[in-house]
Amino acid sequence: MNDNDIVKVVNVLKKELEIFEPPIVSSLAVETRSPFQILISTLLSLRTKDEITAVACKNLFALAVTPEKMLKISQEKIIRAIYPVGFYRNKAKTILYICRELIDKYESKVPDTAEKLLALNGVGRKTANLVAALGYNRKEICVDTHVHRISNRLGYVKTGTPEKTEYALKEKLPQKYWSIYNALMVTFGKNICRPVSPFCSKCPVSMQCDRVGIVKSR
Repeated sequence: MNDNDIVKVVNVLKKELEIFEPPIVSSLAVETRSPFQILISTLLSLRTKDEITAVACKNLFALAVTPEKMLKISQEKIIRAIYPVGFYRNKAKTILYICRELIDKYESKVPDTAEKLLALNGVGRKTANLVAALGYNRKEICVDTHVHRISNRLGYVKTGTPEKTEYALKEKLPQKYWSIYNALMVTFGKNICRPVSPFCSKCPVSMQCDRVGIVKSR
């Protein structure tokens, strides 16, 4: 694709994807404006479908919405609240560990930069960037499998890993789109530009797409 086409792609997707539900973490960020809830919900969402994450978040945040209150809950009770998210036992343990770290090292406040967030146990680049962007309006790009796949499929970047995609996007994607790029590509990837056999026939940006790696489409 022509690099300049990314402006049209983003603007078209902003309009066309309004009929679909946004990612649960993005919705929660708008609803709560709580960096802590954004952090915990992002951790719960890893390798888990949005509909399951949504229920888990509702159940867990009905019990606690601060690190102090979360530590008063037993690990088994957290497990019951978040089941059946992926790796629910490990995630329950990680949540409690992070809450203790937040209290001991950060006065119960979630760090406001990706660099500081990465120092927390169990927090990777995707989570750190998303929390910094949604929780603190930092200029970060969260790259998950959807963002990585679609950015390469469009022909906008040519990278082999999500981390390399992040750096490539930071080099060329206009900053004004950084905060919305993840939510757009996740929604787009779940509903139209799917990993296998994407719906190219009803894609609103098919004219801008290089269709890199597509063998079969609908």
